[in-house]
Amino acid sequence: MLIGPQNSSVETLLAANIQAVRAQIAAAAAIAQRSVDSVTLVAVSKGHGAEMVRGAAAAGAANFGESYLQEALPKMQSLQDLALTWHFIGRLQANKTRPIAEHFDWVHGVDRLLLAERLSAQRPHHAAALNLCLQVNIAADSAKAGLAPALVADLALAVRGLPKLQLRGLMCILPAGLSAADNRQAFGAMRRLLLQINARGGSLDTLSMGMSADFSEAIIEGATMIRVGTAIFGARPPPPPRPPP
Repeated sequence: MLIGPQNSSVETLLAANIQAVRAQIAAAAAIAQRSVDSVTLVAVSKGHGAEMVRGAAAAGAANFGESYLQEALPKMQSLQDLALTWHFIGRLQANKTRPIAEHFDWVHGVDRLLLAERLSAQRPHHAAALNLCLQVNIAADSAKAGLAPALVADLALAVRGLPKLQLRGLMCILPAGLSAADNRQAFGAMRRLLLQINARGGSLDTLSMGMSADFSEAIIEGATMIRVGTAIFGARPPPPPRPPP
């Protein structure tokens, strides 16, 4: 008898959280004198179950981000009755490109030509082109993956020639704990880099940047896609304990 009320309570909370995030998006877009419709919200559902995704979808979310294949694929299978767009936002490994190419709509985080080539070759022939963002280590953070800014234009040129891929833009993850001013400086550098690539003949339209703690600054500096998890779903539960050796 408690299942219905519990589910209703979770859906109500998710709806309230999504509404609050959308209000922040609108406020940041207004500061930047941009349309709120120019920003796509990707709800980062990694670490949360399929019913949480279903609840967020019921509240209007349509784009979801996952990082771990062993968690994502069963979740996606159980939600195939919903018209959702799936984004792979985790660190990309060459030995896991095939299932990503087969099941996802977007991949954020390509930083090597080899990865792009594998995704291109492994994308099913009947599927639409796979949308790609190149990951830029804009803050020169040794703990983060991504290309140095000076190397991005050459990789973009190489990736644009691969079949079954659509190079859409650039992505970054900033170190935690930066000030709002430092966030804006880094996000602004990303925007300028995209403009530089487009001036050389690129046609990039996506800046995937900004998470729960910094997406307002990202939008002010030109983000078109933000990846928000905690502000929607709350803190991720701890991973299950590993079995004993």
